Amino acid sequence: MAINHLLRDAILNTKDNPRYAYIAPTYRQAKMIAWDYLKQFAGAIPNVRFHETELRCDLPNGARIMLLSGENFQNLRGLYLDGCVMDEYSDMPESMFPEVIRPALSDRKGYGIVVGTPRGMSAFYELYEAAKADKTWFTKMYKASETGILDDEEIESAKTAMSKDQFAQEFECSWTANVAGAIYGKEIENIMEKGHISSVPYDENHRVDTWWDLGVGDSSVIIFTQTVGRSIQVIDCYENRGEGLPHYCRVLDQKGYLYGTHNAPHDIEVRELGTGKSRREIAYDLGLNFRVVPKLPLEDGIHAAKMFFSRCWFDHTNCKQLLDALRHYHRQYNEKNRVFRSTPVHDWSSHFADCFRYLAVGHKEYDVSISPPQQMADNDYNPLGSFVA
Repeated sequence: MAINHLLRDAILNTKDNPRYAYIAPTYRQAKMIAWDYLKQFAGAIPNVRFHETELRCDLPNGARIMLLSGENFQNLRGLYLDGCVMDEYSDMPESMFPEVIRPALSDRKGYGIVVGTPRGMSAFYELYEAAKADKTWFTKMYKASETGILDDEEIESAKTAMSKDQFAQEFECSWTANVAGAIYGKEIENIMEKGHISSVPYDENHRVDTWWDLGVGDSSVIIFTQTVGRSIQVIDCYENRGEGLPHYCRVLDQKGYLYGTHNAPHDIEVRELGTGKSRREIAYDLGLNFRVVPKLPLEDGIHAAKMFFSRCWFDHTNCKQLLDALRHYHRQYNEKNRVFRSTPVHDWSSHFADCFRYLAVGHKEYDVSISPPQQMADNDYNPLGSFVA
């Protein structure tokens, strides 16, 4: 399809010396995937010339179709292109399109076709999401189960031979399947399909609740939500490290939201050795009165978060870090025992995932049918007690 698009447009182009390119991750891939197709479809054109060593097709109207690679993409600077196909974009350098190919298309107002198989939250995913929000782009996802190109027998055979994640990635275009042991992968896929990741602006008619994961010498995360009926609108998030509570109070002020409750995990009650005060007391002195989220065992909290996703709507721009972290949050695979470890991997995604878990557990409307062991907190907090009238 891509080669025929390039060939058709190159033949019909009336500009001087039209230039088109098919780009693969490597030069060898470009030759193996596209060269035979180009010779097959262009071979019937009179006076067409093929340059085997340069993988180039010269057409009689002066147009040229080149097969290129992303290996040394800086060498492509200075080209102009009337049209370009970038194949298997997930395997290409992240900066190639914005830094080199996009400017090359600007000279002639050319077009770009980007195709490939999802491989996690890569630059391909970011470009796909940006294109969905841009009316000048066309986007389409073709799942093997929906196109009818492969018959049911072949699809079932592939399912048998491949792991669930491998099949989801290669045949069903899953962005999260390649994250082995992804904890919230299925839930993210579900809300993506339902359109729950979109533009979710701040509604001035509803207060904003904040949900915190306060790190000690590590990252701290804040999630901003608004409750509208039964829907939880996740409108914003913030992460930083090495900053004290005054910094985060300034962030809240700068956001300009009308706030409701501020919610933090139970460890906010722990007293610091230097001051003898808990962070809850320090926050209170700064005008921030925290509500403490009930303490649940980790697995119960993860289960609550999974159940909570269906109620949530995420802003695709302001919550990008949060969504990427929730997709990446995973358990490590134990090769020896051939099972995933029970404890999630602690990495860059953990703080966002923990914060979302506190949101799911602590939301005042959340109801669990089976009450697991939990430590309830006193939320009528006032450090001065009865001395305050």
